[in-house]
Amino acid sequence: MRHIDVHKMADGASFNRFHAGILLWCAIIIICDGYDLAVAGIALPSIMQEMGVTAQDAGFMVSSALFGMMFGAIFLGTIADRIGRKLAIVICLALFSVFTAAAGFASDPYTFSIMRFLAGLGIGGVMPNVVAQMTEYSPRRIRSTMVTLMFSGYAVGGMLAALLGKGLIEAHGWQSVFLAAGVPVILIPFILKSMPESMPFLIRRNRLAELQATLVLLDPSYRVQKGDSYTLPDAERAEGTPIGKLFQDGRGLSTIMFWIAFFMCLFMVYALSSWLAKLMAGAGYSLGSALNFVLVLNFGAVIGAVGGGWLADRFHIKYVLIGMYALAAVSITLLGYKVSTPVLFLLVGLAGASTIGTQIVTYAYAGQFYPTAVRSTGIGWASGVGRSGAILAPIVIGTLVGMALPLQQNFLAIAIPAAIAALAVACIRHGRSASARPGLRSATLAEPTKA
Repeated sequence: MRHIDVHKMADGASFNRFHAGILLWCAIIIICDGYDLAVAGIALPSIMQEMGVTAQDAGFMVSSALFGMMFGAIFLGTIADRIGRKLAIVICLALFSVFTAAAGFASDPYTFSIMRFLAGLGIGGVMPNVVAQMTEYSPRRIRSTMVTLMFSGYAVGGMLAALLGKGLIEAHGWQSVFLAAGVPVILIPFILKSMPESMPFLIRRNRLAELQATLVLLDPSYRVQKGDSYTLPDAERAEGTPIGKLFQDGRGLSTIMFWIAFFMCLFMVYALSSWLAKLMAGAGYSLGSALNFVLVLNFGAVIGAVGGGWLADRFHIKYVLIGMYALAAVSITLLGYKVSTPVLFLLVGLAGASTIGTQIVTYAYAGQFYPTAVRSTGIGWASGVGRSGAILAPIVIGTLVGMALPLQQNFLAIAIPAAIAALAVACIRHGRSASARPGLRSATLAEPTKA
């Protein structure tokens, strides 16, 4: 009888078509997710004009989606460890596609806010699940690169929203960019057919035929033999609630530090995503030019995410993150000062790389920190708690914009959280992470299968 360690097999596998397929599907989902999130900020000036709302009220409208994301990340991130990651991902995709499209039919800020809240459940819920999926199946030597490459689709979605937004809003009104968000529902049957389920979930449900088929694709050299057994390590079968496991084995302090880092980084991300176009328009740039800044912000995010992931696979991911947060503090502060247009575009790109890009690397670090059995839960709670920062950001910056403060003070308010996040990451106890404790990450699967 052979005892097959599925985690060790995934760690040591060579990149192949199976990995490329998971990367492609997760990236497509995140692109759709990024579009749905960015579209509100892109359309915000037009919505404010048509609905006649103030800057502060507009901040609450944008935050309705972020409030939904908080609940979605916690609930749909946690429930995925119970109902299966694939089903949770599909539920999230349906939520954010249908209700973002429905927001395009809204004629008042209240209906718009309700639709965006419901869409936010899916937008927030899908993030921890695709990160957990990519982390579980990626070869260990390129894991950070794979996760950040996949998650850079979030910035690609933001770029797509900026590119489509300019033409669609001018030709068909702000509603058109929301209606376009309903298209991804056609992907659901293909995702259900093509995407693999989480291996620990298959083991717990004793779905061994499906598990074996997945392992053959994961590592083509593997040959199924009668009597092969697949069970979970003791660390992944520990009793207690999923949230309680986040504080076990010395992970308590680090869990809190992850929550603080997520809060601060998401504050910066959504402050810039929601208000950059409006701040630049207020500084004298045209709507088209202001949308170009959003495009550059998201282009920088792709560079930051992929570059940060590459660095994290070659150096210590914790210290890579600290450096990226320090860059965010500097670049965002400088955005408030008068510089030449090329330098301003460079600063916006650096801000995107060190906020959106850094958030993606932070997701990758959280995915590597927690054991597989509570990975979705750990990422979901960090993301969910962090969403309170995302909720506050549009309201706080909207209030500052309404007070007509100098541009420097608006950007300084966005930059300060970067320094706090750097301190939080510095306090994470990396020695307690799953990736630093092989005994927890890839214990031998020793129980025989049921007769």
